[in-house]
Amino acid sequence: MRILITGGAGFIGSNLTRYLLGQADVDSVRIIDDLSTGRLRNLDGLDSDFTEGSILDYELLKDVAAGVDSIVHLGAIPSVPRSISNPRASHEANATGTLNVLEVAREVGVEHVVVASSSSVYGSNPKLPKSEFDWTRPMSPYAASKQATEGYALAYQFSYGLKTLAFRFFNVYGPGQAAGHAYAAVIPKFLDAALNGRPLMVHGDGTQSRDFTFVDTVCSVLHHALTGQVHSLNPVNLAYGTNTTLLDLIGLIEEELGHSVERQLADPRAGDVKASQADNSRVRELFPAVDPIPLHEGLAATIAWFTSEMGD
Repeated sequence: MRILITGGAGFIGSNLTRYLLGQADVDSVRIIDDLSTGRLRNLDGLDSDFTEGSILDYELLKDVAAGVDSIVHLGAIPSVPRSISNPRASHEANATGTLNVLEVAREVGVEHVVVASSSSVYGSNPKLPKSEFDWTRPMSPYAASKQATEGYALAYQFSYGLKTLAFRFFNVYGPGQAAGHAYAAVIPKFLDAALNGRPLMVHGDGTQSRDFTFVDTVCSVLHHALTGQVHSLNPVNLAYGTNTTLLDLIGLIEEELGHSVERQLADPRAGDVKASQADNSRVRELFPAVDPIPLHEGLAATIAWFTSEMGD
């Protein structure tokens, strides 16, 4: 297989590149990334074909997509707070960028496109666990742009026969996830603070819950999707139904570190969802061979990576 990954220098993209290059059925991995949030360092030692550029550059995107078998579209501007600060940039990268990827696939003859949506599309729907067939109510521009991402992918399948698969990612974490910026995800932010002796900033009372998914589990599912060119007329939750509060997460971090950590409560953030848990029946049905990595194991691996980075 010849694979193109948009956003391949980012956290998930670089982990996926490393994972795919270790598989016997993958011949080559191409990457396009404008390095606005990704880092070239993430690709050190990987035999991938890297192009620096934006998915908003249609002609460049068309050049790098020519001749591949599948595209994994991860390129995006992540983060709910970032989208509230600059909604137009999130829309252009996430919605218009996805439209470009799908149009390029159609134009150059790529038959299979996997796109990354987000659990944030469920928004204010309080139901737990959340099924792909439940109603959605985005609460932030980021969530709205991700609903556009999956909507375009499904529309291209209905309209043009393009094989598409829209995954709703749920709080992916693991080695390589950056902590040192204002829009960092909660696990790297907590670990960075805990390992450096700072209090863990908790927005709200800590009872808000998330369905954390280790990045290697995501990579395994994506590899199986590419191998079988799996496609679906409905979005698919890429998570396994855990329901972990931030207070529970802090407790697990304390267990792994062997000492308590200080917590500091702050006001809830605009656009944040109170509770998130996936109905995992569809992902298990489509990818029965994938055995998800438990949170305590994923945290241990992530803490080990953070510790090694501090040593370097």
